[in-house]
Amino acid sequence: MNRICHLFGIKYPIIQGGMVWCSGWRLASAVSNAGGLGLLGAGSMHPETLREHIRKCKAATDKPFGVNVPLMYPEIETLMQIIAEEEVKIVFTSAGNPKIWTEWLHNKGIIVAHVVSSTRFAAKCEEAGVDAIVAEGFEAGGHNGREETTTLCLIPAVRKSCTLPLIAAGGIATGEGILAARSLGADGVQIGTRFALTEESSASFAFKDRCLRLNEGDTILTLKQLSPTRLVKNDFYKHIEEAEKRGASVDELRELLGRGRAKLGIFEGDLFEGELEIGQGASMIKHLQPVSEVMQELVEDYNTALRRIQDELNWN
Repeated sequence: MNRICHLFGIKYPIIQGGMVWCSGWRLASAVSNAGGLGLLGAGSMHPETLREHIRKCKAATDKPFGVNVPLMYPEIETLMQIIAEEEVKIVFTSAGNPKIWTEWLHNKGIIVAHVVSSTRFAAKCEEAGVDAIVAEGFEAGGHNGREETTTLCLIPAVRKSCTLPLIAAGGIATGEGILAARSLGADGVQIGTRFALTEESSASFAFKDRCLRLNEGDTILTLKQLSPTRLVKNDFYKHIEEAEKRGASVDELRELLGRGRAKLGIFEGDLFEGELEIGQGASMIKHLQPVSEVMQELVEDYNTALRRIQDELNWN
């Protein structure tokens, strides 16, 4: 049996990324009901808001789901306590040292996966005792690795360096992409952008509509001095670009970024001054669909691509 399916108790080795301002209970429960693993994005929720979403997700699905927790979250102790109190069984951690919380979560009976962008951090995950690793390539949206390693290069490198169940992320938006990731050594995939642009995503319609019209090259990794983030090129990005070109300090960039910029763009739909975080895979997505259709397409396209490869590639 597939290691990711066995670990999380799901039908397909497809995890929905826990994206800020996109991954509420509607999206997470829809993905879980369709056979994948839905994740609530705690990074954009107040602690009691997360509690509400956990309870609504439980009411909407009897399938496994989890919570994505950025370890830089300011009220993380409160957040983790709520996760334990609400008996969430799966937590994906990111943006920090996995050693800090893994043992505590394990003692609560919680399965832990951690997101990394390099083989060096993958090794630290194995040392920390996590149950699975998400290796996320440069193509991903939102916060990203400084190394700018693509998924195509990162997955085989991490697979060679560690033995844990491996989940590929970054630029995977199709069934063919899932097959490619599996071929490189991944046991499963985490998909963000494709699920961010579904009917159930909590992102604003304006944000979704803008992303559905993106072409190749319309997103770029920026804010590398502060926290590398893939953004849609808009007025806000131009302000960042100008500041970086004149050598702005980290403090200046932080002030320019301000607070609530991602909420302004993704959740409230300000396409000009908002921070529009999305992955390169957006250029492959042209229609707003429900999660059920997306999951069906991913599975069917994966199987079709697999049959095609099996039929065509015989190098004996």
